[in-house]
Amino acid sequence: MSKKKQNRKSRYRGEEWTGTQLPQQSQAWILGKRDSIKKDRYHRSNDLKEIEKVVGEEPWKWPKQPIYFISDPHGDADAFIASLVASGAVKKTGPKDRQIQLTRKGRKGKFLIGGDCFDKGPSTLRLLRVVKKLINIKADVIILAGNHDIRMLLGIRSIQLDPDPRTDHFFIRMGPKIVPFLKEISQEYLQEKESLNNTPSSQTCRRKLYPPKRWFHEFPAQAIWVMPEQAIGMEIERLQNKITLFKKESHKAGLSLRMSYAAAMKWQQLFLHPKGEFAWFYQRMQLCYQQGSFLFMHAGIDDQMANILNYKGWKHLNKKFQKLLFGDPFDFYYGPFANIMRTKYRHHERPLTRRGVKWVRKTGVHALIHGHRALQHGQRLMLRKGLLNVECDTTLNRNTRKKLGMKPVAAAVTIIQPEGEIWGVSTDYPYIKVFNPVQHISQANSKK
Repeated sequence: MSKKKQNRKSRYRGEEWTGTQLPQQSQAWILGKRDSIKKDRYHRSNDLKEIEKVVGEEPWKWPKQPIYFISDPHGDADAFIASLVASGAVKKTGPKDRQIQLTRKGRKGKFLIGGDCFDKGPSTLRLLRVVKKLINIKADVIILAGNHDIRMLLGIRSIQLDPDPRTDHFFIRMGPKIVPFLKEISQEYLQEKESLNNTPSSQTCRRKLYPPKRWFHEFPAQAIWVMPEQAIGMEIERLQNKITLFKKESHKAGLSLRMSYAAAMKWQQLFLHPKGEFAWFYQRMQLCYQQGSFLFMHAGIDDQMANILNYKGWKHLNKKFQKLLFGDPFDFYYGPFANIMRTKYRHHERPLTRRGVKWVRKTGVHALIHGHRALQHGQRLMLRKGLLNVECDTTLNRNTRKKLGMKPVAAAVTIIQPEGEIWGVSTDYPYIKVFNPVQHISQANSKK
């Protein structure tokens, strides 16, 4: 491959409207800094040798159209818009959110939103309106379920359920991360004097939003049939902490219990009513998506889901997911299907073993493309039990970035190119990371 082709450049249309500075030159992904690749404990040898082994077993099947994967925007509309521009598939034509157009690349490509549109950030409603604008201008858009998206749905649904120790904690389980969104809803919809007229008393709101004291004793007995004992203990410990932090952040945001409850009820109207402005969001949601050698999801996979994937396919997983989404909240969230959008491969979670990886590989998948694990130096390649993971959560939302001392406005997109390359574009890395499996194998063989 010529030096010219190795030194790729990207053209960003409307970058001046994003407030970001996007990388112009490219760099071979595995030759980047240490933040570009990582292995699990199973892999003991050299990074390059392990990559060579993983990518060289079978020919890769690439998509016929470019796929633009943007994950974990977490309620930051500006970061999401900047990420669209970073893809080269969207042109920004002015300062307003609606001033976006598809480029020729965008008309030919597919946009995958990798989950976690909710929580943390300051502008969730704006972000979702941009997503809807993208759909309205005829972009091919797929929305994948993230753990925060599902927690939001289950948490606010639980307010209206009958008392049950299995679900009484679902709202407060969202913790302080939900506060910016409740504040956003309150500011947009609940500023009139009569806005709280039909809202119950503070005492009643507390009873609906918080689990009762007996929950801490009743929950373990109910959960033991579904969750490991260690996971139950962690759940109880975390919940107490989340109660404390939710109270603290609500006070800082000027949200009373009645305002939080009213905002939650408004959320139900907006997202769950058939005519609600955002009813389309959960209606369009999928658990996963497979295209050729690539399986897209929010977090990861375990042996049980790998087995189902092998025997019934990814479309079956999506059909089952939609049936479970509005079923029993407890069984769904702590069950195997939710693990796809929640796992971080910790020892108390559902395991992925080499056997599970074999099932995944039988479906033709060479790489998982996902978010969930927040990074600070752009996207990363991860080797997990012999399976290549492309980790794409680059910490987009400004509230988290502020806490970490990062630049406020970010952009990131992972592009699967039909020509046989994976591109990682991020404002937090000076180069476009380019991974070309065929080129890597060729170079490795030439050195032998």
